[in-house]
Amino acid sequence: MPRLVLVHDWLNQVGGAEDVLTELVSMYPNAPVYTSLYDRQRMPSAWREWTIKTLWMDRLPGIYAHHQRYLPLYPLAFGGLHLHDYEVILSNKSGFCHGVRGGKNTVHVCYCLAPTRYVWQFDAYVEREQLGKATRALLRPIIRALRRWDYAAAQRVTHFLAISTEIQERIQRYYGRSSTILFPPVDTERFASANAEGTGDYFLVVSRLIPYKRIDLAVEACSRLGVRLLVAGRGRDQERLAAMAGPTVEFLGYVPDADLPALMAGCKAFLFPGLEDFGITPVQANAAGRPVIAYRGGGTLDTVIPGETGAFFTETTVESLMGAIQHFIPSAYDSETCRTHARRFDRTVFREQLTAFMREKANLV
Repeated sequence: MPRLVLVHDWLNQVGGAEDVLTELVSMYPNAPVYTSLYDRQRMPSAWREWTIKTLWMDRLPGIYAHHQRYLPLYPLAFGGLHLHDYEVILSNKSGFCHGVRGGKNTVHVCYCLAPTRYVWQFDAYVEREQLGKATRALLRPIIRALRRWDYAAAQRVTHFLAISTEIQERIQRYYGRSSTILFPPVDTERFASANAEGTGDYFLVVSRLIPYKRIDLAVEACSRLGVRLLVAGRGRDQERLAAMAGPTVEFLGYVPDADLPALMAGCKAFLFPGLEDFGITPVQANAAGRPVIAYRGGGTLDTVIPGETGAFFTETTVESLMGAIQHFIPSAYDSETCRTHARRFDRTVFREQLTAFMREKANLV
């Protein structure tokens, strides 16, 4: 069997990228994981059983809490990582980890969660983060250099896998490379088994509370309409969101994984207001039998069927989301239809399709 190595950008927070990595490790338990940094105290204790190898960036001061500040150093770190001893590299990339170097005959498969957002979508990124003009001016020459590096690194990849139609289009636009779509793994069975005593009186958001998720749209829309909204999750945007929230909005903070299925199964609809590359939580909500109200763009174009598993709003404005909520009729959606649709994205489908791809493209059996 060819020797396989996994590569991941950073391990200091748990999100969709880390869910994918967990699935990859379960598929290839003997493969080591190379990453720029690993905050052992914040990551799941089960990961301590993995073989995780960090780069020199792991020793930089304050990097666990502020890994974005070291943006220009990631290309140096990953570009200097030579994995010549491995026959197959499988990178799980949203940042710079696809820049690792293999041997002459190494097959590098990149599972692309996104071409690096703050490199290729810089203006949108700084707008969301509310960076000042001086900071933007300082960053622009760095971003131009990072684009050149990122493009060159992408040309060294043998095969690209894209998580959605949106990402497939960006891979072509930014890197000039073709790709195959492989939707991320979702544990739909865990949510399908949830028990709910009928539909509750609340809409639901489950998300990290950071600006680009656009949770502010949901908070303001539900506050103005006077409808109940539960917000599960934590993040640096929480104080700002709480300040704009009306009395019908409740912040639950961190909700344990074991409690999420029932919370989703009991909502009127799951609100997904941001532009995401894929978006696992809408699929989880469908798996729990509930429809989704989502912004029409990005990954939701692959995961939401209007009139069957959810509804779209078309502009990233409070008014557009309010209109979708006002016209939404929960009883018009069939729970079993939602669950059946969600199974298209189940982790078993991911495993089967990735296994077939790796067998064909990398001779990995």
